[in-house]
Amino acid sequence: MLSVNDLTYRIGPRLLIEKAGFSLPAGARVGLVGRNGTGKTTLFRMLLGEISPETGTVSLPRGVRIGAVAQEAPAGPETLVEVVLAADRERADLLREAEHADGLRRAEIETRLADIGAHSAPARAAAILHGLGFDEAAQGRPCADFSGGWRMRVALAAVLFAEPDLLLLDEPTNYLDIEGTLWLYDYLARYPHTVVVISHDRDLLDTCVDHILHLDEAKLTLYRGGYSSFERQRAEKQALQAKARVKQENERKHLQAFVDRFRAKASKARQAQSRVKRLEKLQPIAALVEDEVLPFNLPSPERALAPPLVAIESGAAGYGERVVLDRINLTLLPDDRIALLGSNGNGKSTFCKLIGGRLPPLKGEVRRSGKLDVAYFAQHQLDELRPGATPVEHVRERMPDVPEAKVRARCAQLGFPGQKADTPVSNLSGGEKARLLMGLAAFGGPHLLILDEPTNHLDIDSRAALMEAINDYEGAVILVSHDRFLIEACADRLWLVSNGSVKPFDGDMDDYRRFVLSGSLDGKAATRAEAEKATRTDDRRAAAERRAALAPLRKRLTGIEARMTKLGEVIAKVDAALGDGTAFQQNPTKAAELSRMRAEAADALAKTEEEWLTVSGEIEAAEE
Repeated sequence: MLSVNDLTYRIGPRLLIEKAGFSLPAGARVGLVGRNGTGKTTLFRMLLGEISPETGTVSLPRGVRIGAVAQEAPAGPETLVEVVLAADRERADLLREAEHADGLRRAEIETRLADIGAHSAPARAAAILHGLGFDEAAQGRPCADFSGGWRMRVALAAVLFAEPDLLLLDEPTNYLDIEGTLWLYDYLARYPHTVVVISHDRDLLDTCVDHILHLDEAKLTLYRGGYSSFERQRAEKQALQAKARVKQENERKHLQAFVDRFRAKASKARQAQSRVKRLEKLQPIAALVEDEVLPFNLPSPERALAPPLVAIESGAAGYGERVVLDRINLTLLPDDRIALLGSNGNGKSTFCKLIGGRLPPLKGEVRRSGKLDVAYFAQHQLDELRPGATPVEHVRERMPDVPEAKVRARCAQLGFPGQKADTPVSNLSGGEKARLLMGLAAFGGPHLLILDEPTNHLDIDSRAALMEAINDYEGAVILVSHDRFLIEACADRLWLVSNGSVKPFDGDMDDYRRFVLSGSLDGKAATRAEAEKATRTDDRRAAAERRAALAPLRKRLTGIEARMTKLGEVIAKVDAALGDGTAFQQNPTKAAELSRMRAEAADALAKTEEEWLTVSGEIEAAEE
């Protein structure tokens, strides 16, 4: 399907890709991974033909349609459905031609329209838009009515609707909420053509792809399987490579020692020369160097506060007279780890502002611990960083009377050591800006950490470092994220923001995924979860009652089984004494007594067995 050979590309003196190549079969679903800045997006641009490589070729079968999300989101007066339908250019062209065609050509057009499913296209477009978070009313509104993030969803919907033979997606979940992300997982897993997706979302890379293409050290390596399989294969490769390198170094030392010892000795000169040639032929095995991932610094509070941190009773939140959330009755404890679920626009950010003290309640009561310190991180706050200032200048503002050495030490803790601390914010990457802002927000060791989409702009390794920092942090955490892997690793409880309120969600992310894909959101999910919880509680209570009722019968059955065992032992001993036939000759009286004992024991055993059958039947009937 796609073949890349001997590809080289550089930007100025920096080599991004060097003599790289790979081949993909038709229908492959591939995750393109690598650290930020390694050249993944540049590779996409070469595949699209937007830029040309220095050397090498990109080969595709003739007529293959390539699709990627438009860099500029649609913003015209067309409705969302119209924008998505227009992405299928063949359908649009045929429909325009059909307005004026007649005769044989009209028949050909109708046949082709039927072949490509043109008449069911509006329903398919609506389904894709719905999966990405647009309800029926929103689908009929002009694109210009929506913000940039929502318009990027429309651009994604358009390329998915077009179903190109080669679909290229660059971080498609960045503009999605968790609901849209879960829907996209399912869609990509069933996509009928070839997909290459750049992503740092581990869950996507484990559930939606069957190959991993790794860009590292300017080389491309294709692995079979998802991300977890890739990690295992790469670790095995590193171990083997390290072992081979040690073995080669030992061989090199041995050869060099021989050469050094016998080079000047005439009788050994030829052997020494052959070893010199062998040394020259030994190609060094490069060590796989892992770039260091700096940790995130989220200091824990010095002293824990008494519970609860926040208690909301009959609370409501909104703006002016517009109520966004109502009927909130929740309690936040000092060690809570809570993930907020719910579609964008349902009020997750509003709730974060309410519980963080940035938004007063419209009604009800919100009680906060008197000394509560809250750290709030959201992506839109990146604009609050001063572009011309450096990380060390931002840190110095929070440590005004501290020696410069301590300021720079703290700056290094935030992930900006050495010269990096003196880099202007405008020259930092998106991930570095997020790291700085997060460190500044949590600078004083807050009691509550609110993280709103903290993983945007972070690569997989940085996300893992953030995950570790959150788990090490000893305060309360409220997390809003489309990264399911982060939620499952860090959150202990789930709260669902929907239907104008916030309620606990009784279930895990697998339950929530089923609700999303079945269209059971907007309150039905919570209602169903509560019903299932009640059912499980009733089942457990009924089971406990059954166990209590059956306890006397089971105790009686155990006693019966013990009597059966003893009677069986008596019969076995009597049979052993009478078994050789000499007992009646040697002591007739004793033998007669033994026979009587056996008969009584056998009669008692028969009655005990009948009792066992009766009690067992009662237990089985009660269990049924």
